[in-house]
Amino acid sequence: MRSGRGPWLRLLLLAACFLLGLVLGQVLSARVSADTARELTEYLNGYFSLQSPPEPSAKTVASALVVYFRYPVLAFLLGFASVGAALLPVVTVAYGFFLSFSVCCFTAAFGHDGVLLALAVFGLRCLVTLPCYFAVAVLALEKSVGLASLSLEKSGRPVPPTYGRTWWLRFGAVCGVLIAGVLTELLVSPGLLNWVLRLIFK
Repeated sequence: MRSGRGPWLRLLLLAACFLLGLVLGQVLSARVSADTARELTEYLNGYFSLQSPPEPSAKTVASALVVYFRYPVLAFLLGFASVGAALLPVVTVAYGFFLSFSVCCFTAAFGHDGVLLALAVFGLRCLVTLPCYFAVAVLALEKSVGLASLSLEKSGRPVPPTYGRTWWLRFGAVCGVLIAGVLTELLVSPGLLNWVLRLIFK
């Protein structure tokens, strides 16, 4: 994976893992109970009953930061460990699974309207976090595979991976985009969700 095609091969591998997670999420979401759908409906009805979208609280901000940063930061940290060669594909499957499962819960509860709701809740988040995750994970997979080869190589002198300027600049740029995404979601998403709910429950 040190050739010019290496990054593309790693991207294709992780994309395949993500798609596998999406499929698993859709398959298992068929087992969502009626109680889960009812709880989601009651929550959104309660949200819709508010006169205006709630102001962001410290808990809301912390939650948004966790949601946006958890997968990119996990991928970044796994880039420092040889076990990341095995865990990064697993994390990518999990990412696709939980995203797909969440979206399917909306469609199970609200039918076609659930698609619009899912876009309001997850659209901006996915638009920001997915490219950021893959930007970090592709490079992290290269580093972790390099670390793994150090322990598996019996002969010769494998060159350890270096964490140079590109590594840190990419992660810094990703963090900047994620922070912008968090701020945008806190300012825009409550009003957007409230507007979508008014369309559905009018």
